[in-house]
Amino acid sequence: MPDLPDTPEALDLSPAFLEIAACPECHSKFALDYDRGELVCSSPVCGLAFPVSDGVPDLRVDSARRPAGGQEQQ
Repeated sequence: MPDLPDTPEALDLSPAFLEIAACPECHSKFALDYDRGELVCSSPVCGLAFPVSDGVPDLRVDSARRPAGGQEQQ
């Protein structure tokens, strides 16, 4: 079972950040995945998911995972 955020506030990112934030790989907008505590790229081609820890997103491509394939990027 994946580590889930302790509270919904773990993904309490500001609307201003979400408005300008983009996937570092393909530059698409993000969707919030509250169940997994991630920012997920909205592009079906890219689909990288970036972890958010204590309200701080880790936008390094090498720390992201691909939800559809279930393969983590190394």
